[in-house]
Amino acid sequence: MKLLKPLAVAFLLPATFVSVDASEGYISKIHPVAKVILSQDSTSLDKILPFDNEVLVGTLKNGFKYYIRRNVEPEKRVTMYLGMKVGSILETDEEQGLAHFLEHMNFNGLKHFPKNELVDYLQKAGVRFGSDLNAHTGFDETVYKLPIPSDDPELLKNGLQVMRDWAQDALLDAEEIDKERGIIMEEMRGSRGANQRMQDQYLPVLLNGSLYSKRLPIGTEEIITTFQPEVIRNFHKKWYRPDLQSLIIVGDIDVTQMEQEVIRLFSDMTLPATPEERKEYKVDLLNKNQFIAVTDPEMQYTVGQIIIKHPEEKVKTVGDYRSSLLKSVFNQLINSRLRELSQQANPPFLQGQVGIGSLFGGLDNMSLLFVANPGKFDLGLKTLIREMERFEKYGFTETEFQRAISSIAKGNETSYIERDKKKSDAYVESYLRNFIDDAPSLSNEDRYQLTKQLLPTLTLKEVENIGKKFYADVNRDVIVMAPEKDRALVPNEEAVNAWISEVKKEEILAYEDKVSELPLLAKEPVKGAIAATKHIDGLDAKEIVLSNGVKVILKPTKFKNDQILISSFSPGGTSLYPDTEYMTASNASSFVNGSGVGQLNAIELRKYLTGKNVNVSPYISERSEGISGSTDKEGLKTAFEMIYGYFTEPRLDDDIFQSGIARTLSSMENREDNPDFVYSDVMLKSLYGDNIRRIVPTPEKIKTIDQQRALEIYRERFADASDFTFTIVGSFAEEEIKPYLEQYLAALPSISRKEEAKNLGIVEPNKGFEKIVYKGKEAKATVQLKYYGDYDYSEKENLNFDALESVLSIKLLERLREDESGVYGTGARGSSSKYPIGRYSFTVGFGTSVDKYQSLINSALDEINKVKKDGPTQIDLDKFIVEQKRQLEVQLRENTFWMGQIAGAYQNNEDPTYILRYLEELDKLTIDSVKEVANKYLKDDRLFKFILLPETDN
Repeated sequence: MKLLKPLAVAFLLPATFVSVDASEGYISKIHPVAKVILSQDSTSLDKILPFDNEVLVGTLKNGFKYYIRRNVEPEKRVTMYLGMKVGSILETDEEQGLAHFLEHMNFNGLKHFPKNELVDYLQKAGVRFGSDLNAHTGFDETVYKLPIPSDDPELLKNGLQVMRDWAQDALLDAEEIDKERGIIMEEMRGSRGANQRMQDQYLPVLLNGSLYSKRLPIGTEEIITTFQPEVIRNFHKKWYRPDLQSLIIVGDIDVTQMEQEVIRLFSDMTLPATPEERKEYKVDLLNKNQFIAVTDPEMQYTVGQIIIKHPEEKVKTVGDYRSSLLKSVFNQLINSRLRELSQQANPPFLQGQVGIGSLFGGLDNMSLLFVANPGKFDLGLKTLIREMERFEKYGFTETEFQRAISSIAKGNETSYIERDKKKSDAYVESYLRNFIDDAPSLSNEDRYQLTKQLLPTLTLKEVENIGKKFYADVNRDVIVMAPEKDRALVPNEEAVNAWISEVKKEEILAYEDKVSELPLLAKEPVKGAIAATKHIDGLDAKEIVLSNGVKVILKPTKFKNDQILISSFSPGGTSLYPDTEYMTASNASSFVNGSGVGQLNAIELRKYLTGKNVNVSPYISERSEGISGSTDKEGLKTAFEMIYGYFTEPRLDDDIFQSGIARTLSSMENREDNPDFVYSDVMLKSLYGDNIRRIVPTPEKIKTIDQQRALEIYRERFADASDFTFTIVGSFAEEEIKPYLEQYLAALPSISRKEEAKNLGIVEPNKGFEKIVYKGKEAKATVQLKYYGDYDYSEKENLNFDALESVLSIKLLERLREDESGVYGTGARGSSSKYPIGRYSFTVGFGTSVDKYQSLINSALDEINKVKKDGPTQIDLDKFIVEQKRQLEVQLRENTFWMGQIAGAYQNNEDPTYILRYLEELDKLTIDSVKEVANKYLKDDRLFKFILLPETDN
């Protein structure tokens, strides 16, 4: 469900310091600013924040701006953004949707890359369309994104040429425009549903009837399908101009050389003879309160939101930055209280949150949002207002305040420690916001020092004053969204105002901050020992066996300065329990995880962990159980205490259990009105009948979950550590970690039982079929073509299966999107499993119009049959190979990647060093080997067709 959410307070920071220099084709260039704020009078709140002195910023004579920075994370990569102060807000009535349409057209014909040659060229270089190569259009901006390898001079040169073509050299061919109309319509069609229909009704209220409410970037069907090509060409000439554009380049590059290329390529861009004024549009405050209630037959929940609008407070000075910290503290404090309410045995709402943040159109806001329990909108509203009134009357406690300060300080320290490992994408986003919004952009050093210096100066009173200022009684919008069937229960404005007034008159007690003084564990574990150690050749890793049989794989890395990942598994899982206990067994770990651990309940544990970078959670899946988490070096002891606690001192508190059951049951109300739920439910039941382990549970099944038995099952799963395998990856030395292995993991209970997960024999039918589901009001179709069957699991088979997925995705996009203009997105997705027996699934999915779905199914199957008959083209196969090689270059420097590789290999009884041979195996792929896999698994009689159509077509 898509909800209106308050935007997080952004610490994006400011304007540039320029000096004039017209000698080299540019009129201004940023020079590093001395740290006047931090090294001298840092308490002067009116001081302008310093701009990041590690990025080169310049402006050409034509107004084109550039940001260039060297950053080697990831190595051999560079990220380029072309940011434009051009969005849908600039459109005339006759141009609605054309800013977004123009973004699409920049992928369909450029001066140096005609038609679809751009995507084809970049795919050959290993750049993935969609996940790497992408763009977006908003109200006030259009942004083009290109992350590419930087170690290939020719590719780097052409990447810059792409950015230059995007800036001003779209071909805008009439034939390509007509082809793109259908794609845009499918994008529009895909977004239609309950949320969009309701948004169309409340947006004019939220945006005070401003132009923003009339300029949604997607545009209108009438204009998208009928505009003349000359209209979009004029829009392009009018707005795609250098004074509204900026190129942002961050990566493993030579900054000086890159600047010269930017100057060479972009200096010749021209401005119109009489440039159109780029107006700044605002949402004017009306100084009154507004109310709107909207319903929809497909809405599943009742949602209430109170949005209190305020003039925007830009962050430009030290004082502004300090105010943003105060807002962040307030958001943490109030939402911590709301989390506690949600954990009550009978929670007053399904979800509740409050936040001060930015809106747009020159506005900030305080947003109060809640998802109501069915039939209890008044309870949710009153609870949220009551907490705000409690805050307004009593404020926050000093202990709450200090925890929030500690949390922010920890985040600041962590960010600073990892500054040399910071990804280029983070810098690019910061500089983009500087260009588009004139938001500040601090250096890592300045941000760290400024935050560190300012945090101790914040006072509880100031935080309370910030909250009280934003919690105002004017410029307040109340928006209610509800299911159509509950229309009679939807309150009117008078009822809402009466409930708010009622709460304001209540006798409200002060909040009591309950903090436990008990240690996490009731007793210290009895230390064990390391029994055996062996090296894993090639991986720079060790396999250790502890005295209780626990196996530990250690892989120290330097990919992060202070990140340690922990994962473990043991065979068994819910497969060992009968169907009658499945619901209890499958939910046991989530209830335990939500209840705290050891001597601390959930609320106490959260407070205990404040200021610690530690996250540890148990799980029970179908075939295994285990514990996973992450920590830094400072939190290692706490992390291992929690692991030990989840084995030996688990808890399942009654209020957490009751709250979880109540919220789950409430969330299931009205789900049968949601087309996506009905579609998914029918698919699962068609494939698995009434098997409780595969279908969506009913409310009746949820009610069978037994609290006492859930804790018993959890304890059974974690009663024996002797068959557990732990994998630990990250920034540690072996000698640092060994004491924790001995003190905690070697002390885990061991009874040396021999367990294996059971083969439950759950497989899809042997013969495919077609199933059409009629649900929903929108005239759109959703299609999933699925293949299932037995699978010959092996390294070679898996690689060819992955290649099949990739080459088919390329062909489906080319055929269904580019050639037939029938879909916005499509692709193939394959998955396979080794246990309990080799099985595979392969899915082709897309959304389209009702009148096109059958022809597109035929086209998709035709592409599948081409691969089965002739195999993939060598070009498409090469695209997959180079993409995998390029992806691996980055992945090999990620802790998460190595965790997945090593832990996955041990769990599947595979060779953990396979990844070292992967590049060699890639080169063994052939057209025939992929063709063979296609014929083996994409059999006509194994095809299942699932189609969702609107009810009106039944």
